[in-house]
Amino acid sequence: MRKAPGPFSARSGRREGRRSVALADFEGAEDIRNAWLAGLAPDPALTVSQWADRHRILSSRAASEAGPYRTARTPFMRAIMDALSPASPARRVVFQKAAQVGATEGGNNWVGFCIHRAPGPFLAVQPTVDLAKRLSQQRIDPLIEESPELRALVMPSRSKDSGNTILGKRFPGGQLILTGANSAVGLRSMPARWVFLDEVDAYPGDLDGEGDPIALAEARTISFGHRSKLFLASTPTVKGLSRIEREYELSDQQRYHVPCPHCGGLQWLKFERLRWQSGRPETTRYVCEHCDQPIAERHKTEMMDEANGATWLPTAEPEMLERARAAGIVGYHISGLYSPLGWLSWSKIAQDWEQAVGNEAALKTLKNTVLGETWQERGEAPDWQRLYERREDWHLGEVPQRALILTAGADVQRDRIEIDVWGWGENLESWLVDHVVLEGDTAREEVWDDLTGFLAETWPHAGGARMALARLAIDTGDGATTDAVYGWCRKMGHGQVIAIKGVGGFDRSTPVDGPSYVDVTEGGRKFRRGVRLWKVAGAVFKSETYRLLRLAAPTDEDIADGSGWPAGFVHIPKGTTAEWTKQLTAEQLMTIKTRQGFQKLEWQQTRDRNEALDCRVYARACAWLMGVDRWDGAKWDDLRAQLMPGTSDARPAGQPHRQPLKPPPPRPSGWLGKRQRGSWF
Repeated sequence: MRKAPGPFSARSGRREGRRSVALADFEGAEDIRNAWLAGLAPDPALTVSQWADRHRILSSRAASEAGPYRTARTPFMRAIMDALSPASPARRVVFQKAAQVGATEGGNNWVGFCIHRAPGPFLAVQPTVDLAKRLSQQRIDPLIEESPELRALVMPSRSKDSGNTILGKRFPGGQLILTGANSAVGLRSMPARWVFLDEVDAYPGDLDGEGDPIALAEARTISFGHRSKLFLASTPTVKGLSRIEREYELSDQQRYHVPCPHCGGLQWLKFERLRWQSGRPETTRYVCEHCDQPIAERHKTEMMDEANGATWLPTAEPEMLERARAAGIVGYHISGLYSPLGWLSWSKIAQDWEQAVGNEAALKTLKNTVLGETWQERGEAPDWQRLYERREDWHLGEVPQRALILTAGADVQRDRIEIDVWGWGENLESWLVDHVVLEGDTAREEVWDDLTGFLAETWPHAGGARMALARLAIDTGDGATTDAVYGWCRKMGHGQVIAIKGVGGFDRSTPVDGPSYVDVTEGGRKFRRGVRLWKVAGAVFKSETYRLLRLAAPTDEDIADGSGWPAGFVHIPKGTTAEWTKQLTAEQLMTIKTRQGFQKLEWQQTRDRNEALDCRVYARACAWLMGVDRWDGAKWDDLRAQLMPGTSDARPAGQPHRQPLKPPPPRPSGWLGKRQRGSWF
């Protein structure tokens, strides 16, 4: 019969009458004790900026100024980094910024601080998984390798079972996971106390139908309650769509105020107060809003020094300020005007502004990346009557002299397929070359045979050669015609035909994304990964098209003296009808409110039919995928050489990967009337 244990002796840690082993008898007991006490210890009072100044070493692999990190170089980052410290009551830190002002390095300092002094699960999110890998290799690995304290905590990746991979870094008390906002799996991977969301305006709008990536990442922090912290940083994009602007407007909206070296008055720097002599950006000065005295840029370092009174001050309305403070949301905005000496100068900003005037695309880039402000899209449709009246004296079915590559967009309806062929030249100049309507029930094979034949068509170029179609993009849609489109695209292969699907968003850096693969079912048989599908942000190309349609045509005198046509000008021939022109201008960019109460921009139809605009977008997506935007002069010269007079017997120009096809069928009359010799009647 087992003897009952004796009473517990608190002094010895043993039960009387029974042999036991004290904790001190274990090998490694001291390590266990230290780990236990470390877990019970409160978060350190040390701030992130103090840690960075003591421990951070910038590597030449990742920084233009290698060596010890100095917060004094970008003093406006001190308050932002300190708000990320565990001792700060801020739970959500928002940073709307210009490009290259040190935001990512500030976030990396936070990563290093947490690994060293406040370990816990850390989630760092980039716009894509590829960018997350690049961040890991170019920024995080040097951060660890150059800092002895971090190097001792994160084992080298070559060590067996080190837990150190490209997208994962394990350290005592926590781990760092890097992922992309395009990966739902990565955002669901683990609970996280610390979350760093970088360049949030480049995140997809809806991630695989699971919702906003920011909301998915934030949900990872729920179990940590008030001890969690989020850092959202980004250059802004389009007003009404910018995530960082939306987050900033929900904060206390702090601006970095600096003293005037003449009168001492505090002010935050505004582009409108930069003054220079026209054509002489080197004369740029900043004019004080208090004393109207010009300030030379050499005073910038002195002005930004916190010891001289520079400070962050909230600018939100009292009601919003109170609400933001109650929620623990702090927001900061900085422009390129604060860039330290030796980085971006005021004179360079003035020069870039002068060069961008008259070019909406360049102005948008400058406003986003240099001023850190959103761009207001002009979404009003051009006047269709003005476009109709300015039609030029050449015919449909002919390729003008400067058009050197042809792409097409096909829009599928139940009873027809509408096709527009566009020619492209240098500086994104474009010409409507042809418009064709293939009539027939798109549930039947006959109309798809007609479309196959259309791929073999050629058009006479003004230089004497005949041009073939380089690419045709066809919308797969979401309706009854989708399976038919998939089936035809699979038969055509991956050379000349591109299957596309429209998506929301205004990301100009990647307006066409993909490809992804979709399964295709034909006759009851399923072909896995049967079609490559590209996603097209139609909003980007619609905004671009309307901006280019608003360009003024040059006068005869301008053309005579060599001024020529504006870059990107859209040419429309005499053969086009009023109906087609109305369809090209059939949408409007409108601001609407979401269910959550936020504003967003959305393209909406103002007329019943918009096939011409859709076909233009699809043809433009083809040109973008082919790299037309990035072709240099040598590439265009090569295309010109193919189209010189005397080469009409040569292989049709501009058609890669072409397969022998049956002769084109006769074109049926369409809703625009019977067409003869490149014109409509």
